Amino acid sequence: MRKKWETVRGIVERGYRVASGDTEDSEYYPYGTIELQLPKFKERGLDLTQYYSATLNISIKPYTFEMKNPEITFKNVAWTSPDKHPPEHFSFSRCRVIFKNKSYDGWVYYPHPETKKRHFQRPDLIEIIAEKIDGISYDDEVELEINMAEVLINHDLAG
Repeated sequence: MRKKWETVRGIVERGYRVASGDTEDSEYYPYGTIELQLPKFKERGLDLTQYYSATLNISIKPYTFEMKNPEITFKNVAWTSPDKHPPEHFSFSRCRVIFKNKSYDGWVYYPHPETKKRHFQRPDLIEIIAEKIDGISYDDEVELEINMAEVLINHDLAG
Protein backbone atom coordinates (compact mmCIF):
# COMPACT_ATOMS: atom_id res chain seq x y z
CA MET A 1 0.00 0.00 0.00
CA ARG A 2 1.30 3.46 -0.89
CA LYS A 3 2.17 5.73 1.95
CA LYS A 4 0.50 9.11 2.07
CA TRP A 5 2.32 11.00 4.79
CA GLU A 6 0.68 13.68 6.87
CA THR A 7 2.59 15.73 9.40
CA VAL A 8 0.94 16.59 12.69
CA ARG A 9 2.46 18.52 15.58
CA GLY A 10 2.36 17.13 19.08
CA ILE A 11 3.63 17.45 22.62
CA VAL A 12 5.38 14.64 24.52
CA GLU A 13 3.39 13.79 27.63
CA ARG A 14 4.02 11.61 30.63
CA GLY A 15 2.09 8.37 30.33
CA TYR A 16 1.29 5.68 32.85
CA ARG A 17 4.93 4.54 32.62
CA VAL A 18 3.98 0.85 32.59
CA ALA A 19 5.33 0.34 29.05
CA SER A 20 8.82 1.22 30.27
CA GLY A 21 8.45 -0.20 33.79
CA ASP A 22 9.32 3.19 35.29
CA THR A 23 6.17 3.49 37.38
CA GLU A 24 6.35 3.16 41.15
CA ASP A 25 3.47 0.67 41.28
CA SER A 26 4.60 -1.72 38.56
CA GLU A 27 3.95 -4.84 40.63
CA TYR A 28 2.97 -6.91 37.60
CA TYR A 29 5.48 -5.57 35.07
CA PRO A 30 8.68 -4.39 36.81
CA TYR A 31 10.61 -4.34 33.49
CA GLY A 32 7.73 -2.87 31.53
CA THR A 33 4.99 -4.23 29.32
CA ILE A 34 6.96 -3.59 26.12
CA GLU A 35 9.76 -5.95 27.26
CA LEU A 36 7.15 -8.69 27.68
CA GLN A 37 5.35 -7.91 24.42
CA LEU A 38 8.35 -7.61 22.07
CA PRO A 39 9.05 -11.39 21.89
CA LYS A 40 5.37 -12.05 21.16
CA PHE A 41 5.35 -9.51 18.33
CA LYS A 42 8.60 -10.96 16.95
CA GLU A 43 7.10 -14.49 16.95
CA ARG A 44 4.32 -13.09 14.76
CA GLY A 45 6.69 -11.35 12.35
CA LEU A 46 7.31 -7.84 13.72
CA ASP A 47 10.78 -7.38 15.17
CA LEU A 48 10.88 -4.19 17.25
CA THR A 49 14.09 -4.98 19.12
CA GLN A 50 15.96 -2.13 17.39
CA TYR A 51 13.62 0.38 19.04
CA TYR A 52 13.61 1.77 22.56
CA SER A 53 11.62 -0.47 24.95
CA ALA A 54 9.04 2.09 25.97
CA THR A 55 6.41 4.23 24.31
CA LEU A 56 6.48 7.91 23.55
CA ASN A 57 3.10 9.43 24.40
CA ILE A 58 2.39 12.27 21.99
CA SER A 59 -0.66 14.46 22.36
CA ILE A 60 -1.97 15.88 19.09
CA LYS A 61 -4.62 18.06 20.80
CA PRO A 62 -6.96 19.49 19.69
CA TYR A 63 -7.07 16.67 17.13
CA THR A 64 -7.79 12.99 17.67
CA PHE A 65 -6.79 9.90 15.73
CA GLU A 66 -8.17 6.53 14.69
CA MET A 67 -6.45 3.42 13.41
CA LYS A 68 -8.12 3.09 10.03
CA ASN A 69 -6.24 0.41 8.13
CA PRO A 70 -3.05 -0.48 10.03
CA GLU A 71 -0.15 -2.19 8.30
CA ILE A 72 -0.10 -4.91 10.97
CA THR A 73 -2.69 -6.22 13.43
CA PHE A 74 -2.09 -9.07 15.85
CA LYS A 75 -5.10 -10.54 17.61
CA ASN A 76 -5.23 -12.30 20.94
CA VAL A 77 -1.62 -11.71 21.95
CA ALA A 78 -1.10 -13.48 25.28
CA TRP A 79 1.90 -11.48 26.48
CA THR A 80 1.51 -12.18 30.21
CA SER A 81 -0.43 -14.58 32.40
CA PRO A 82 -4.23 -14.25 32.11
CA ASP A 83 -4.60 -13.43 35.82
CA LYS A 84 -2.54 -10.27 35.21
CA HIS A 85 -4.00 -9.29 31.84
CA PRO A 86 -6.07 -11.14 29.23
CA PRO A 87 -4.80 -11.44 25.64
CA GLU A 88 -4.93 -8.21 23.67
CA HIS A 89 -5.19 -7.06 20.07
CA PHE A 90 -2.42 -4.73 18.84
CA SER A 91 -2.12 -2.72 15.64
CA PHE A 92 0.92 -0.99 14.18
CA SER A 93 1.55 1.62 11.51
CA ARG A 94 4.96 2.95 10.47
CA CYS A 95 5.66 6.55 11.37
CA ARG A 96 8.48 9.00 11.89
CA VAL A 97 9.11 11.32 14.81
CA ILE A 98 10.81 14.62 14.00
CA PHE A 99 12.62 16.14 16.98
CA LYS A 100 15.04 19.06 16.67
CA ASN A 101 15.09 18.66 12.88
CA LYS A 102 16.13 15.00 13.06
CA SER A 103 13.91 12.13 11.89
CA TYR A 104 13.49 8.90 13.88
CA ASP A 105 11.76 5.81 12.54
CA GLY A 106 9.03 4.27 14.60
CA TRP A 107 5.63 2.65 14.78
CA VAL A 108 2.29 3.84 16.01
CA TYR A 109 1.59 1.31 18.77
CA TYR A 110 -2.11 0.76 19.29
CA PRO A 111 -3.33 -1.67 21.93
CA HIS A 112 -7.01 -2.04 21.07
CA PRO A 113 -9.11 -0.50 23.87
CA GLU A 114 -11.75 -3.23 23.61
CA THR A 115 -9.18 -5.81 24.75
CA LYS A 116 -7.43 -3.71 27.41
CA LYS A 117 -8.00 -4.22 31.10
CA ARG A 118 -6.47 -0.95 32.33
CA HIS A 119 -4.39 2.10 31.31
CA PHE A 120 -6.68 3.56 28.66
CA GLN A 121 -5.45 6.44 26.49
CA ARG A 122 -7.23 9.62 25.46
CA PRO A 123 -8.20 9.82 21.76
CA ASP A 124 -5.66 12.63 21.20
CA LEU A 125 -2.74 10.62 22.59
CA ILE A 126 -0.73 8.55 20.12
CA GLU A 127 1.69 5.97 21.52
CA ILE A 128 4.86 5.51 19.50
CA ILE A 129 7.60 2.88 19.67
CA ALA A 130 10.64 4.54 18.13
CA GLU A 131 14.39 4.62 17.96
CA LYS A 132 15.99 6.09 21.06
CA ILE A 133 15.72 9.87 20.89
CA ASP A 134 18.46 11.49 22.96
CA GLY A 135 17.45 14.59 24.88
CA ILE A 136 13.69 14.25 24.45
CA SER A 137 11.56 14.89 27.52
CA TYR A 138 8.05 15.73 28.65
CA ASP A 139 6.52 18.88 27.17
CA ASP A 140 8.86 18.81 24.14
CA GLU A 141 7.29 19.63 20.79
CA VAL A 142 7.63 17.07 18.03
CA GLU A 143 6.22 16.41 14.60
CA LEU A 144 4.79 13.05 13.65
CA GLU A 145 4.75 11.85 10.08
CA ILE A 146 1.78 9.50 9.89
CA ASN A 147 0.63 7.32 6.99
CA MET A 148 -2.84 8.73 6.23
CA ALA A 149 -3.85 5.50 4.49
CA GLU A 150 -3.53 3.72 7.85
CA VAL A 151 -4.08 6.34 10.56
CA LEU A 152 -6.81 8.94 10.37
CA ILE A 153 -6.16 12.32 11.98
CA ASN A 154 -9.50 13.89 12.87
CA HIS A 155 -9.16 17.59 12.20
CA ASP A 156 -12.74 18.24 13.28
CA LEU A 157 -12.20 20.09 16.53
CA ALA A 158 -15.63 19.00 17.75
CA GLY A 159 -14.19 15.47 17.94
